[in-house]
Amino acid sequence: MANPTGIGASVRRREDARFLTGRGTYTDDINRPGQTHAVFVRSPYAHARIIGIDAAEAMQAPGVIAVLTGADMETDKVGSLPCGWQIHSKDGSPMKEPPHFPIARDRARYVGDAVAVVIAETREQAKDAAELVMVDYEELPAAVTSLKALEGGAPLVHDDVGGNLCFDWHLGDAAAVDAAFAQAAHVAKLDLVNQRLVPNAMEPRAALGEYDRATGEHTLTTTSQNPHVIRLLMGAFVLGIPEHKLRVVAPDVGGGFGSKIFHYGEEAVVTWAAKKVGRPVKWTAERSESFLTDAHGRDHVSHAELAMDKDGNFLALRVATIANMGAYLSTFAPSIPTYLYATLLAGQYKTPAIYAEVKAVFTNTVPVDAYRGAGRPEACYLIERLVEVAAAETGIDKAELRRRNFVPASAMPYQTPVALQYDTGDFAKNLDIALPLVDYDGFAARKTESARRGKLRGIGFATYIEACGIAPSNVAGALGARAGLYESAEVRFHPTGSVTVFTGSHSHGQGHETTFAQLVSERFGVPIENVEIVHGDTSKIPFGMGTYGSRSLAVGGSAIVKAMDKVERKAKKIAAHMLEAADADIEVKDGRFVVAGTDKALTIGDIALQAYVPHNFPLDELEPGLDEQAFYDPKNFTYPNGCHVCEVEIDPDTGVVQVVSFAAVDDFGRVINPLIVEGQVHGGLVQGIGQALYENCVYDEDSGQLITGSYMDYCMPRADDVPSFTVRYHEDQPCTHNPLGVKGCGEAGTIGASAAVMNAVVHALSEYGVTHLDMPATPERVWQAIRRHTPAQAAE
Repeated sequence: MANPTGIGASVRRREDARFLTGRGTYTDDINRPGQTHAVFVRSPYAHARIIGIDAAEAMQAPGVIAVLTGADMETDKVGSLPCGWQIHSKDGSPMKEPPHFPIARDRARYVGDAVAVVIAETREQAKDAAELVMVDYEELPAAVTSLKALEGGAPLVHDDVGGNLCFDWHLGDAAAVDAAFAQAAHVAKLDLVNQRLVPNAMEPRAALGEYDRATGEHTLTTTSQNPHVIRLLMGAFVLGIPEHKLRVVAPDVGGGFGSKIFHYGEEAVVTWAAKKVGRPVKWTAERSESFLTDAHGRDHVSHAELAMDKDGNFLALRVATIANMGAYLSTFAPSIPTYLYATLLAGQYKTPAIYAEVKAVFTNTVPVDAYRGAGRPEACYLIERLVEVAAAETGIDKAELRRRNFVPASAMPYQTPVALQYDTGDFAKNLDIALPLVDYDGFAARKTESARRGKLRGIGFATYIEACGIAPSNVAGALGARAGLYESAEVRFHPTGSVTVFTGSHSHGQGHETTFAQLVSERFGVPIENVEIVHGDTSKIPFGMGTYGSRSLAVGGSAIVKAMDKVERKAKKIAAHMLEAADADIEVKDGRFVVAGTDKALTIGDIALQAYVPHNFPLDELEPGLDEQAFYDPKNFTYPNGCHVCEVEIDPDTGVVQVVSFAAVDDFGRVINPLIVEGQVHGGLVQGIGQALYENCVYDEDSGQLITGSYMDYCMPRADDVPSFTVRYHEDQPCTHNPLGVKGCGEAGTIGASAAVMNAVVHALSEYGVTHLDMPATPERVWQAIRRHTPAQAAE
């Protein structure tokens, strides 16, 4: 009988009860006796030399305890925020890695760069005093866009980084690509921009630093997706605190989307300042501060070319991308436009030769790093827009062109020309499911009906593949990672049979407290309400790498499985002793430990009690207790994949785009909780649609001021902007190298959605001769595109 709370069951998220009733514990909910409040003084200029800082008046303001600057941190030998990934350029030289201090010392390099911090009794007092800090700036010319930053004579963001070029990297076989292009019957070309985005997690970032003078221990409570990584980076490289004297706690975290992976300067500042003032120091960002300081995402400018033979078979792909790094290197920034982007440029296609080159550029803007999908959406958008262009230019049906070039399921495992090896996948099956789901054959009739109402109609496809669960550690290390990429778990049975699972993964909306508990319930028959999931506290959990890149189940869940394997092996030995049977005769069935061929059985609770009250226990063979720990380092990435199809209507008089239908067919491998998976897909689709139609982070190209610095200017998708989604998945292509067979689902919706929407928009506009439109397809942009083009029927 299927376990109603085991693998495959749509169990409602247990954690939602506290979240929906206001009983969550977020960083800003935590207050300590004697707590003070920090407010940062931030640069109003994109680029400025700091001549001097006068805090005398601020120090006299009510409630002010201290005003601290970069000079104070320099005196205390506080270090630079480290980058966790190193890239080498084509010539073998290492990337340029200028220092990034928690508080700027000599120059501010973007609007919002911290130049001082005010600590006061209340937040309001700190805000008032921050207005009194007088900073003498010498404004300098700014390099705001990546293209302008590369121009000769552009202002230098860092004096020792010539031409603002962080690295000039490449991947693939240029000679093979050149040879293929020379033989091509047709070449499709496309210039496109993947615009900058602001992550906008529901909970703004926050940090609370504490120092215990009696023990010399520091505690940082922070909105982080990976507390152990923050402890390592901050302790070892920034503040010089031994790890046994530094505790990092990430309690409930209200969304991250990648923006809370990184080590931010505010975390180091409050930790350092708590010792300096002798009291806890708390900082919580306001939403406008989040716009100015949270790491942004995307920001690529690319040129792509696809070579085909006369039958539409792909021969080669050539890509050149300029990636904006912002003013400093964020924690994992160099890996995003390189190994998480270019390695996915094969997509689902059997293109035999690919060459990509990436120039990473410093600008006077907020640092750019991982944002939901992190390189994979950028790769999918480029490929799928280019395939759509190729289909239009060759006259081959867009679905047929994709099918013709898919890697067949029979070719798995498949080695791509850009380093990755796909283990499983049936890409044609995704398309086969999607076509009738969206009634592809009936599109022409729907288009005619839309035209009757004066509307344009288009349909767009995106077939995506992503690499998740970045691994293995030794390979990632060879590619520049400065950390391991394993995960850890501990499974502890208590004497009465309840269980506590300690995981190095971290939940910030993914439902780990439910899904991880389902793994235990499935394996041992423990009621799900008797399974506790603990994460986010470095003083409790084994060293782990946190959550990002859809790695939680594939890596974190696999670590839990490995720990449960150890528990089961020990439990079998205990059961054999108690039941007077051989170890080999003990089987686990429906959560019970049974002597094969008999009705003699024990529950895990019976065994756990004996493990802790060892009156009938093989003490000469086993230690008491039932508590096991494991680490899991994957053998390969996992490769979720799918086919997304979007249909839009456009009002040519206003340029308004309406998404009228959206279908997503995905291969996530084995699905543990279908309800949570569907929710993850829905959220991802909305974010992808948001990028396609609404969101755009814009800086003034001369001053470097953030123009879209609030929700008044930065448009977010709302519930009434999207249709009811049609979501399907299949499980007959499980991952071959992790014990659960899972592939990951958290980023898939975002990866495929933007391309599908934009392909539909361009298809709808094609009757006006529009062949490309950059995101976001706002009403103004669409209306202008229509006005710039003569309708094809009028030209005839």
